[in-house]
Amino acid sequence: MPRFTFAQVKEETYKAKDAWWTVFLVDPLAGRLVVWTANRTDITPNQLTAGAGILGLLSAVGFAMPASGIGAEWVWLVAGALLFHLSFVLDCMDGKIARLKGTGSVFGTWVDFVFDRIRFFMCVMALLVGQWIVTGQAAYLIAAPVIVFFDLLRYLNGSQVAKTRRGMNRSLAELVGDTDRLRADAAAGPGDASPEDDAMSDAPGRVDAPAPRGIYGRARAFLLRHRVRPHLFSGIEYEMFLCVVAPITILLSLFTPVHSLILPIAVFSILALGFFEVVLVYRLWKDTRRFEERRRELIAAGAVGAGATLGGS
Repeated sequence: MPRFTFAQVKEETYKAKDAWWTVFLVDPLAGRLVVWTANRTDITPNQLTAGAGILGLLSAVGFAMPASGIGAEWVWLVAGALLFHLSFVLDCMDGKIARLKGTGSVFGTWVDFVFDRIRFFMCVMALLVGQWIVTGQAAYLIAAPVIVFFDLLRYLNGSQVAKTRRGMNRSLAELVGDTDRLRADAAAGPGDASPEDDAMSDAPGRVDAPAPRGIYGRARAFLLRHRVRPHLFSGIEYEMFLCVVAPITILLSLFTPVHSLILPIAVFSILALGFFEVVLVYRLWKDTRRFEERRRELIAAGAVGAGATLGGS
């Protein structure tokens, strides 16, 4: 059995850019667990995905238990939050194991994505409905469909942004005869890069976009040096704030009259995700305009070149 090292796991399985929650709160644990798992067991990525699903189910149970009146509410909510985070750690491990051992599959990618959505929906609904039963506040029921809507919007919009950018890449590559780019695009799978990475690229569609300057440029460079993508509130942070940070605020009830900050954090998460989705759309709009201008230039240059060739023949 090959002996994998932590340095090898970092080099071969860590993304060049990732969510800050993953970089700082998941990878340090998941990477080391991957070393142990890969060297000492035959656990497959699909088995890890199943394990993540089981932990997600237990997390939902923890979020729902306060409604039963059994035990201390804060114990159940904190347990649910920790189980959700551990579920995400396992979810990250399955992809790393697949990349490290070359055992990934297209179907496994689909299963991973679908399980992620089911886990989040199940847990956030258990949390909000449970809190509605405990507190009697209808605001929890009102928040539930809004939260689910923004989660679905984020993934639908992200996939369309990525699809549009790949289309621009292919179109310009065809115009300039970049066969290497065309082959790379054809070989790349649909899940090879996150929508945030595609959307925040400085050169989408191979268009010459101006490099960021000033405070934003320096902050962006700092984040990238630490593998953190500038898209600071993506789907990952959205899920973690709602299913980890929010339920843990129940601990405030042990020391203050405040019951929890679940609803304020839910509002913040919706606004933050919505803001960054607007940023993605705005950047896509600017990049499509640059793409259309570049495309016209290439077509005109090709027509002039063809005319010169015909005139000289």
